Amino acid sequence: MRLGFLVDLSRCMGCMACAVSCKAENDVPLNSWRLRVKYIDQGEFPYVKRHFVPLRCNHCENAPCERICPVSALHYLPNGIVNVDHNRCIGCASCMMACPYNAIYIDPITNSADKCTYCAHRIEVGMMPACVVACPTHANIFGDLDDPESEISKYLKEHRDVMVRKPELNTKPKHFYVRGSTVALDPLASERPEGYTLFTEVKFLDHIGGH
Repeated sequence: MRLGFLVDLSRCMGCMACAVSCKAENDVPLNSWRLRVKYIDQGEFPYVKRHFVPLRCNHCENAPCERICPVSALHYLPNGIVNVDHNRCIGCASCMMACPYNAIYIDPITNSADKCTYCAHRIEVGMMPACVVACPTHANIFGDLDDPESEISKYLKEHRDVMVRKPELNTKPKHFYVRGSTVALDPLASERPEGYTLFTEVKFLDHIGGH
């Protein structure tokens, strides 16, 4: 069994139900997120489109966070989930620095690393992750990648536009996206025309102070 996640970006409407349900289910502290939804505006008025992209741990098959943890607090479960043992974690933040997806944070209450675990506690009792249940458009699709009859396997087989974040790093993410724009997943893919950058015209004060 290899559990994986897929997001159909054409169905995501940015309602944030997944992010809110995740925080409620996992008691995530304020100012911390296991799952966040970013948005990207593309185009020039009046021809502008907004893309929504849910971001969570990719549960990589070649996870840098798992390799770098000095106490094996980050470890693989038999189903492929990259889990966190909070009792073992020493809060060194090595995993945070190693993760190229910015998916790990230090819990300010427990002082241990935390991240999306695909709601491993729910999976263990046969339930779906909270974000999957909460999504009103069924944009989040979860299941066993090794089962050819699972919904996620059929989705991956039917769609040729399957994307992952930062494929060049060879972390082998088990979190996929379909029907999305390259701009939504790759910040460097955005067009940056001359004259529209933040620091196009840098100006300096003639003097400092009131005199």
